[in-house]
Amino acid sequence: MDPADKKKIAANVIILLSYLLGASSLLLFAVFLFAGNLNLISFSWKQHWALLFNAGLSFLFFIQHSLMVRKSFNNILCRFLPEEFGGTVYSITSGIFLLIVIIFWQSTSPLLEAQDLTRVILRVMFILPIVGFFWAAKSLGFFDPFGIKKILDYQRGKKPARPVFTVKGPYLLVRHPLYFFILIMIWSCPDLTSDRLLFNIIWSVWIIVGTILEERDLVSQFGDIYRKYQKDVPILFPFKFNRARL
Repeated sequence: MDPADKKKIAANVIILLSYLLGASSLLLFAVFLFAGNLNLISFSWKQHWALLFNAGLSFLFFIQHSLMVRKSFNNILCRFLPEEFGGTVYSITSGIFLLIVIIFWQSTSPLLEAQDLTRVILRVMFILPIVGFFWAAKSLGFFDPFGIKKILDYQRGKKPARPVFTVKGPYLLVRHPLYFFILIMIWSCPDLTSDRLLFNIIWSVWIIVGTILEERDLVSQFGDIYRKYQKDVPILFPFKFNRARL
């Protein structure tokens, strides 16, 4: 088989894995956020051990994510694969680690259960951010969460376009609307258990810290135009008290 054909087949396999693992993990994660723990595997541990194990699963995902978004990791990856494959490798790996979190997450005792109108309101609060995701994706002009476009451009010999800073849709209201929407989804589950409360807290803290770190990268990438954007638009929550530059 011609080496070029082998490379094309390998690229197609990576693209397929990125779609399958990336999409399936995100879909299952959405179900997890909506319905609570899926109880796929239960070890029947005491509550404190279950909570410690759940925290460990979460931090395992956080470490994987944090390492793979660093430039140093991308530099190492480029020794083995073209730079354009970084997004798909990240999508595949993140999908695997997210599936591990969902599959092995352990249930604990219930704390609160919303009823009647409150339950309906929380369910609506979950649905609205999904609409917001599509709004934000459309506002970006292109949305490539699985890193597919870069590989396809690479195969066609097309050079990647330099990112252009534009502000549309929900980005006029908040600098990181996707993170804002996911926070709403995290906290809108009407059935609160000890493990879900742990999940809500540590994943919310991780999102907020990650947002602040991402701000530094965006300032480094876009410079003064992004600094002005920071002054004009809140970082994560579309409220006046959050307009301070972070």
